Amino acid sequence: MRILIGADLVPTESNFEYFKSGDTDTLLGKELKSILDGGDLRIFNLEVPLTDTFSPIAKCGPNLIAPTDTVAGYKSVGADLLTMANNHIMDQGEQGLVSTVKLLEDNGIAYLGAGANLSEARKPYIINDGDRKIGIYACAEHEFSIATENKAGANPFDALESPDHIANLKSECDYVIVLYHGGKEHYRYPSPNLQKICRKLCEKGADLVVCQHSHCIGCEEKVGDATVVYGQGNFLFDHSKSEFWQTSLLIEVDTDNNEIKYIPLRKDGFKVRVAEDGEEILKQFEKRTSEIKDASFVEGEYRKFASRMKKNYLMTVCGTNIFYRVLNKLSGYKLKYNIPKKRELAIKNYLDCEAHNELFSKSLEDN
Repeated sequence: MRILIGADLVPTESNFEYFKSGDTDTLLGKELKSILDGGDLRIFNLEVPLTDTFSPIAKCGPNLIAPTDTVAGYKSVGADLLTMANNHIMDQGEQGLVSTVKLLEDNGIAYLGAGANLSEARKPYIINDGDRKIGIYACAEHEFSIATENKAGANPFDALESPDHIANLKSECDYVIVLYHGGKEHYRYPSPNLQKICRKLCEKGADLVVCQHSHCIGCEEKVGDATVVYGQGNFLFDHSKSEFWQTSLLIEVDTDNNEIKYIPLRKDGFKVRVAEDGEEILKQFEKRTSEIKDASFVEGEYRKFASRMKKNYLMTVCGTNIFYRVLNKLSGYKLKYNIPKKRELAIKNYLDCEAHNELFSKSLEDN
């Protein structure tokens, strides 16, 4: 079976009209559309609720929304299966999820990774391919969209439960794909913890793990006969002009032979095309893939990234006055930000210690 996996497919104001009219010639171009037409199953990440009612939830970050009539674009693109296990599917509350589910069902588009409760959200999607079965499992890291036993939302990754879900799925299926919505945005390598997670999922039976959410192309790792893709970029999401958002990979999976190929894509304004500089994109992908074979590189690169991000996190947790923010902006965000060492250690303990982490998080929930 030939499966094509694209990442974030999100209508935005710049291309609403083309989604509504199903104009794939404009959105994708003929070459990319031909490639998609050649697949047996096309999977994308639905990173936005499809609803005509604006009812944003309280969260940090943007509350995404797309009109219901943009579903025509998903049909024209040929989306067979959409994962909703991500950090934006609940941006418009439960009504946004209900609207999306009804719309997809009415248009014959399958979905997974979210539901009315945790039990519904964690259900895998199984395809019968002759005498073989293909299992697909989708989960997301904990942000503002997560389902609980009694609340709608996305299927959360659970270090204790999710590996068992994979093992159970593998016992039923010949080939298992895991769509993991996690990792740090705009970071092209795995964190040490993400690498441990993905390796464990492979050990439990995943043949392919695809990490989405980073909005950039990352790298690949082989774990035995399994493959992990640490970031494939967006498929079509016209939300940022950042260099990270300009390129992506369409993943082609041959489940019969366990072969994986990558088709480089490049964003073209509000459109996407097969990349003319595909060889260079793959060259950089392969370079990063080679680099992470060294465990010390993964740890060292992540430590440097954490050092660059430290000030941002401390400013969010501890706050700053308007005077500092103005000076920091004028300096090109080069001012140092220091807090007492004891406070910094206390914050680290709250994050590291499971008991503190759980209690701290629960204390911040709305009552």
